[in-house]
Amino acid sequence: MKESVQLVVFTLDEQRYGLRLSAVERVVRAVEVTPLPSAPEIVLGVINLAGRVVPVMNVRQRFGLPEKESDLSDQFIIARTAMRIVALLVDSVSALVEASAEDVVHAAKILPQMDYVDGVAKLEDGMILIHDIDKFLSLEEARMLDEVMQQV
Repeated sequence: MKESVQLVVFTLDEQRYGLRLSAVERVVRAVEVTPLPSAPEIVLGVINLAGRVVPVMNVRQRFGLPEKESDLSDQFIIARTAMRIVALLVDSVSALVEASAEDVVHAAKILPQMDYVDGVAKLEDGMILIHDIDKFLSLEEARMLDEVMQQV
């Protein structure tokens, strides 16, 4: 049986990115984010998700993209890391795609300095950067977030 990778594809400024389906809990419409004082800069704030306080990550900042005003069509990808549930604010979630393992190039071969990118999927309609949700926060950012979240 051929091995494959299932990806939830999302967009930021017309560029496509992907998260492994196994890390995604669900996709919801974006809501107002409550600021979280003393949180790492990469954390936009928190949302209340069915009684859970969930930190919202600034994917744009991590990828070096310009900030933009939130839009009614923005979405949150609710994802599981090894340590916590997080929300990623994205422009839209566009598809669920399946790529063969042979069509995925590991990031170390092409983007060794970008720890939070797991690889690149080469598809018929273009490439998708696969994001590693477990490496999104640096160790220092994760420590700071843990401290702040304990106070919430």
